[in-house]
Amino acid sequence: MKISKLKTFFFVLPCFLCLIGNSTYASSVIQQEINSGWMLKQVRGNNWYPATVPGVVHTDLMNNGIIEDPYFRLNERGVQWVDKEDWEYKTTLAVTQEIFEKDNIELYFKGLDTYADVYLNDSLVLKANNMFREWRTNVKQLLRLGNNELRIYFHSPIKMDIPKFDAIKYQIDAGNDQSENGGVFNKKVSVFARKAGYHYGWDWGPRLVTSGVWRPAYIVGWNNVRLDNIYYRQEEINAKQAQIKAIAEIVADRDGVVELTVSADGVKNSWTKNASVKKGRNTVEIPVTLQNPRLWWSNGLGEAYRYQFTAKASMNGNSDIKTDKLGLRKLEVIRDKDAAGTTFYFRLNGVNVFAKGANYIPQDNFLNRVTPERHKKTILDAVNANMNMLRIWGGGIYEDDVFYDLCDEYGIMIWQDFMFACSTYPMNPEMLENIHQEAADNIIRLRNHACIALWCGNNENHTAWFNWGWISRYEKMGVLAELRKDYKDVFHDLLPQAVEKYDPVRFYWPSSPYGGNPDAKCETGQPNWNPNGDAHYWGVWHGKDSIANFNVIKARFFSEYGFQSFPEYQSILKYAPEERDHDIYSDVMMAHQRGGSHANRLIEWYLLNEYRKPLNFKSFLYLGQLLQGDAIRTAIEAHRRDMPYCMGTLFWQHNDCWPVASWSSRDYYGRWKAQHYFSRKAYGDILVSPVAKDNNIEVYIVSDRLKAVKGKLFIRVMDLKGNILSKYEKNVVLPANTSQSQFSVAIESIIKDKRRNEIVINARFIENGKTEAVSANYFLTRYKDIDFPKTVITKKTAIAKDGFDVTLESSVFARGVFLCIDGLDNFFSDNYFDLLPNEPVTIHVTSSLSKAEFDRQLQVISISDAY
Repeated sequence: MKISKLKTFFFVLPCFLCLIGNSTYASSVIQQEINSGWMLKQVRGNNWYPATVPGVVHTDLMNNGIIEDPYFRLNERGVQWVDKEDWEYKTTLAVTQEIFEKDNIELYFKGLDTYADVYLNDSLVLKANNMFREWRTNVKQLLRLGNNELRIYFHSPIKMDIPKFDAIKYQIDAGNDQSENGGVFNKKVSVFARKAGYHYGWDWGPRLVTSGVWRPAYIVGWNNVRLDNIYYRQEEINAKQAQIKAIAEIVADRDGVVELTVSADGVKNSWTKNASVKKGRNTVEIPVTLQNPRLWWSNGLGEAYRYQFTAKASMNGNSDIKTDKLGLRKLEVIRDKDAAGTTFYFRLNGVNVFAKGANYIPQDNFLNRVTPERHKKTILDAVNANMNMLRIWGGGIYEDDVFYDLCDEYGIMIWQDFMFACSTYPMNPEMLENIHQEAADNIIRLRNHACIALWCGNNENHTAWFNWGWISRYEKMGVLAELRKDYKDVFHDLLPQAVEKYDPVRFYWPSSPYGGNPDAKCETGQPNWNPNGDAHYWGVWHGKDSIANFNVIKARFFSEYGFQSFPEYQSILKYAPEERDHDIYSDVMMAHQRGGSHANRLIEWYLLNEYRKPLNFKSFLYLGQLLQGDAIRTAIEAHRRDMPYCMGTLFWQHNDCWPVASWSSRDYYGRWKAQHYFSRKAYGDILVSPVAKDNNIEVYIVSDRLKAVKGKLFIRVMDLKGNILSKYEKNVVLPANTSQSQFSVAIESIIKDKRRNEIVINARFIENGKTEAVSANYFLTRYKDIDFPKTVITKKTAIAKDGFDVTLESSVFARGVFLCIDGLDNFFSDNYFDLLPNEPVTIHVTSSLSKAEFDRQLQVISISDAY
């Protein structure tokens, strides 16, 4: 296909380049946020209500007492009328003399959700139709000094798009669109709006279709010159030299000469260029070289160092300034042919990196509620679980700037999907142009972030053609060629061209999963699941495969797999406090499960296959979290043992957007599930991983360290009362950045006269010169086959910084020790852990309780208490 050309033109003209000393900059551009005095009304109503910008209609209605919290019990059902209505926002825009005197005055919207008509003093100045784009419009001629009326009319996205659905004569695939819950029958209209797909529902999220000014709005005044953006294209980066091309996009309101200056903190000189510009958009380029730069590293490999770069564009005494924090690094995706197929892994500054992390979804259906503090906790919870990558999934949003700033700061690499997922998207020239502008806006906004590792076209659309029956279904309808063309026009033409134009040094991957051939299945269905790219393995869970099958399935890079659980009991009390709700098949618990009507039954099916029948509802929640944690730990360890054939594991999913039973490792309230605690250990820079193979026990040790590590491996085989049956010690050397089996022994030779369900194998590695062990406990049978002894766990508490230290000890093996106190305002440094007989463990609890109240509330259980 041929992409529509931008309606603006770029000029690169002869200019003069010199080096000057650093100077202090001041901008003459005025940018004022429009965030006060907003009012909201239903268009077919009469009453105006106070509103918040940034915000959405639903939260404004909640704040005014018109609707109840949709996340509480069954309230979601009662707010489905909201998205069928048109809504109007208005405010008085007070224009100061300082702004009014500027030659150019613009309204600038960082995000409008979604179909919006903007009026200034009753004149239509902008029509928006894409939640993911930024919008600017010149309003100089319409503004008055003093008070002006700014009004935004939001059309119902449902009413806007139902006619488009009705005009299509074939069935749309958008299986996660919960149109029936929204009262519009099978009219799955989400694919027609450039809007977050999960707002229409997903298999972990509610149907809450929002409208509103969801990101900040500004009035901007400037004279002569505006620095629209600057791209620091990292052309060659190594420890000796960083070669960067600074490419500034400058908007001028007249012909003239612009001076562009670039500087970096800690670097002696600046770079300056004088360039002739034409009225309109221009580009000015400056080569920038840093000697012996400090490099940016991902979490666990080194410091995520960033330089502060400042760019200033000046013309006729007026200027504009932009500041960016840049991590200098060379981040590649390696696709080399080998005997098995084609590799797929990341290489950072010359180091092959095993990607450890999770898939990320938006943190709330009401995005204005996601504060910088919530973003920081979300990223730090990844960092503190030893992750180095998050995948921003394609049914959500391109995240806020602060999210990527935090990923840059803490060394979290980002796999960035474009916003398409699990659906067929009918195309026309207008939609293609809209998507092109969306891609341009977001690539330009995000390309300076060190964390961005790759751009991916979509989530699961490629595999849907070949594994979900799309090809045969659309062939029968007679529209296969049309829809395949629509697909390739976007994901194999428009988007890769946009990446090549706006961010040419980064890798583009058309879909996830994918194997390199747009016309072939990428996942084999065999143990070698994808030998040529990334894999989504859902045989465990959707396919009801045994959890042990994680040890069998191989792929180059696992970008999705997962297992469900409910939140813990204290979290459930927040949204389902009534005792009648406390049954996994109650109306409330089923409404807060979007994985299908069978999903709670599937949790129970797996639980009863792996564990014994729970004592009660609380026990079910506890055992369900252990089950989920065990499943994902099994997968992570298998993937890491398979290094370097497999070079990445990203489980589904890091977080939730509302309180729900889901695949998340952290619930909506930010509480760590067992899965998150287990993942932290499984993602450690050194992993000890025993596994049964061919009647032997193999003990693998995986190291992410970039140098060999020497130490000692200790192995104990014991019964559940602590009696030692066999033990071994071995000096070992862990090779750098790989996996290796360090010990092997026949199972029958170590268990003596015991049955397999009567023993536990404890493996510990201690690095030379250190005392702390990296350890693992391994069982030879399913947990349901093990008679765990009843435990009496002694606990001692002591006041410590920000809370308490708790020391626990048991005379017998205690599996999955779980501690809790009332409420959610607390954090346990470890939880759901095992206690070996007569080996005390101390953890820290962050809490504001008094010691007496803490001691009264503290509860401790293990698996034998839950049967």
